[in-house]
Amino acid sequence: MKRIIKNKTLTSFLFLCIVLLIISGCAGVKSSGLKNGDLLFVTAKNSGLSGAINNVTQKEKNASFDHIGIVEKENGDYFVLHASPKRGSNKQKLKDFVEDEKKDGQGIFVYRLKPEYQSAIPDAIAKANSMLGKPYNFNYILNEDSYYCSDFIERIFRKDHIFKLDPMTFIDPKTGKTNEFWQKFYQEKNLKVPEGELGCNPNGLAGSPKIERIKQLK
Repeated sequence: MKRIIKNKTLTSFLFLCIVLLIISGCAGVKSSGLKNGDLLFVTAKNSGLSGAINNVTQKEKNASFDHIGIVEKENGDYFVLHASPKRGSNKQKLKDFVEDEKKDGQGIFVYRLKPEYQSAIPDAIAKANSMLGKPYNFNYILNEDSYYCSDFIERIFRKDHIFKLDPMTFIDPKTGKTNEFWQKFYQEKNLKVPEGELGCNPNGLAGSPKIERIKQLK
């Protein structure tokens, strides 16, 4: 009988430990200081599409990003609204978003609209929710039927002019010629490299004077 009681006590203790770990994990995300409308910038890799994007868009040493999403706090839970190659324009739990980026070895930095522009957030999030379900724009040429990550974010804030579209460039700053990755990328799609056409990118958005870097999300 004593052994049975002892085993039950041990089982209860282990169960309590597991519950506490789950709760503390959830609390870790919720107590991270994130606010509704915060922007999450994902650091770029050194190769592949990520490296190619960064190669032709990086302007500052401390801004090396290839993806971006916006935080929405809903009924006490945190979500990230973003356009991704795997899911298109979607609404993902913050925990899952963070785990996906960590698996890929990428970091996440939190940026926030400056106080005088915070009023733009409610409409931007409403707009983002209305754009969910659209496919990812793999051509990176603006259209109304699909979005890429920075395009998604620029559009939701367009009414309040938080970000701006700029002429795109695919020139490798080291060679002064079209980056080989992009040359092949558009050639395989039978498309002309959209040099000079309007667009946006995560590094460009990070340089907006209307937002500020808050911290790295851990």
